[in-house]
Amino acid sequence: MDGFQPSEISHLIGLNDSGLEDYEILYKELHSHPEISHQEFDTAKIVAGKLRTLPGLEVHENIGGTGVAAVLRNGPGKTVLLRSELDALPILEETHLPFASKKTMRDESDGVIKPVMHACGHDMHMVCLLAALDTLVATQQTWTGTLVVVFQPAEELGEGAQRMVDGGLYDLVPIPDVLMAQHVVAKPVGRIGMRSGVMLAGSDSLKLTFRGRGGHASMPDRAIDPVVMAAGTVMRLQTIVSRQISPSQEFAIVTVGSLNTGQAANIIPQKAEMQVNIRTAHPETRKKVLASIERIAKAESSASGAEEEPLIETITNFPITENDKTTTERLQSTFKTVFLDQFDPEWPRSNASEDFTKLGLAVGKPCCFWFLGCISRKTWDDAEKKERIAEDIPVNHSASFAPAIRPTLEIGRSAMVAAALTFLSKSKNV
Repeated sequence: MDGFQPSEISHLIGLNDSGLEDYEILYKELHSHPEISHQEFDTAKIVAGKLRTLPGLEVHENIGGTGVAAVLRNGPGKTVLLRSELDALPILEETHLPFASKKTMRDESDGVIKPVMHACGHDMHMVCLLAALDTLVATQQTWTGTLVVVFQPAEELGEGAQRMVDGGLYDLVPIPDVLMAQHVVAKPVGRIGMRSGVMLAGSDSLKLTFRGRGGHASMPDRAIDPVVMAAGTVMRLQTIVSRQISPSQEFAIVTVGSLNTGQAANIIPQKAEMQVNIRTAHPETRKKVLASIERIAKAESSASGAEEEPLIETITNFPITENDKTTTERLQSTFKTVFLDQFDPEWPRSNASEDFTKLGLAVGKPCCFWFLGCISRKTWDDAEKKERIAEDIPVNHSASFAPAIRPTLEIGRSAMVAAALTFLSKSKNV
């Protein structure tokens, strides 16, 4: 059983390029009813229900929380895993679409009622994967091997993939030989690309709590001011990238996104809390930046005479997404044939982050991740002509982010089918 040639994959996709009306309807349903991380209960039920309509699938639910997985065993050959996400974001939607989300829900992590929106395209990822699976089930006489699909919760927090692993994912589904995933991005629809090596940056979010001694503003000598510690740390953190990271050989971003302290002008508070996000593309740089943040925070605290060191906690942790060279080269060959000049084999590294590769790292298997554009050509061309791409093209996590549904669904479905067939074996019946 030889593998498929790229031209054969392209031909097979062309023969089965229909039947997406139901998935367009499903997309609108998912978009209208988003759910935040770890609370994707209805979304998971919808996905599992759709999976059960496809013949021959083993469907597993409640993996690591709300995770869903399915297995299609179709004879000897490689095991291929394709992944989508389930979760949305706590954002008030401003797309003004007729199917825009009006949903609010209580976030169980903090008890706050929040508006919710699929502002990152995970709804599109779900329907693309479901449609691809539909195609692969319908054409299973042409290929052999095992197909695993995973619908992962809590990607936005960087926790869902590991929770599925810890929740027994690989006790329920066979360990894959290769894992693949995709993500929509604010580029012209039709454009699709990947690169070998680092595809997305790693990300760490930290919470720093400076502990001082509260007191009256008229008696600062009787207090130890955590505001001064925090302020000094904010300024000093800016020197990590500018003075400790090689501008020609390394990449890092350090952002202070939150600083909270005090309740009144005449009170020196007891503590100050700061949240810091870092982005890096190499493990050694990551270690260096994390060590520098800890050193600076402790030094500023010590300089103020604090009796306790600052408390440093990790809020989120995303791995560096690195595309396996051999896997990526095989996919590049396929995608060049399927997508022609719309495929970019050297897509620039993104400074965004993903936890998808935790599924592969847990079992030591290769991964590949790619991007596909989702902005309508007219919208993009109009903005480009006016030189207003930054102003007029909403990006992921924007309240106005709205993929062009049908062309994005078609391309995303085709990409997933092409990726799976690249590694599955060709049946003798073909």
